[in-house]
Amino acid sequence: MSLCILAIKTLLADRGKFLAALVGVVFSVVLVNIQGGLFLGLVRKAGLLVDHSQADIWVGHKHMHNVDFARDVPRRWLHRIHAIPGIKRVEPYLVGFSEMTLPSGNFESVVVVGVARDAEMGQPWNLQSGQLPIDRPHAVVVDGCDDDKLEQPGIGELREIGGRRARVVGRTQGVLSFLVTPYVFTSYDQALTFLKKDPRNCSYFLVKLADGESAESVCRSIMAHVPELDARPSADYSALSQRFWLTRTGIGISFGAATLMGLLVGLVMVAQTLYASVLDRVSEFAALKAMGARDLQVFWILAIQAMFMALVGTLLGMLVVSGLHGLISTPRASIEIPFWLSGGSFCMVVSICLIAALLPYERVRKIDPLSVLQGA
Repeated sequence: MSLCILAIKTLLADRGKFLAALVGVVFSVVLVNIQGGLFLGLVRKAGLLVDHSQADIWVGHKHMHNVDFARDVPRRWLHRIHAIPGIKRVEPYLVGFSEMTLPSGNFESVVVVGVARDAEMGQPWNLQSGQLPIDRPHAVVVDGCDDDKLEQPGIGELREIGGRRARVVGRTQGVLSFLVTPYVFTSYDQALTFLKKDPRNCSYFLVKLADGESAESVCRSIMAHVPELDARPSADYSALSQRFWLTRTGIGISFGAATLMGLLVGLVMVAQTLYASVLDRVSEFAALKAMGARDLQVFWILAIQAMFMALVGTLLGMLVVSGLHGLISTPRASIEIPFWLSGGSFCMVVSICLIAALLPYERVRKIDPLSVLQGA
């Protein structure tokens, strides 16, 4: 305990150097969490439809890889799927691209999402105004965050999608795709007309399992009974959609590289600041050795100081992150900071602090205490 007190008192003796090093740690924690949170918030949009569908399994064309880029499959296969043991409910789901005519005469590409009548899965969520259901004639639901793109559509306003009449009956908040293309929810039959699709086809089958059934086991049964289809648990398909954008497009790669560079810059900044801080106090450690401190005691003083700096810096940094999250996180640029990200940033900062503080240990160990006495 006395060694801990000595280490902390020695660190706090020069408030200026301590604060300079602490600012570096705080900045690194903020950079790691905000940059990483922005990256996670962006990527998770790629699986937004899947995550909020309330379906246990998504069934679609062979080798399906992205929820927004669907291929048509025969709707009649719904009955073959429903006959498989363990399945409680199956609903058709339609996803496709069309164009909305704007009041100014311009056009905006939209992703039309068609939901079956009396559907329990795939419905729009976070309804801000208006009302469901969306199976009324020409009814559509748009998102409030897309007002600039869609030129402020109001409840009851008439538009055209795919050359067909559409009436806005509801507005959601924060239902945004990874693409810049707005989502438009409507009934399944209305979506067929907007997308000019064959009514005998659909994009997906959403599956709800009976209680206690295994999603993986039922997926295997579906693919065995209907080999032309792929079936994936919702969590797996969401992750697959996210990996599609990360690995097969430049968007995920470039943003991921920028995030990684941000993490490295933050960690290098911490390392450099703490390394310089220890070197500035070499004479203090020499004085401790001159007073009889052993090398192992000096080692533990350095380690305790590094841990103290990492702990205080992380706590202050997370307070700043919490404040920034409330100020700058929006549905369009959401910041997702799960526990593993904040915990991982703490572990990284602790590791860097220990390495940066202990790297000069060899130099401190070789100091001749007599040099301090002679200098005095």
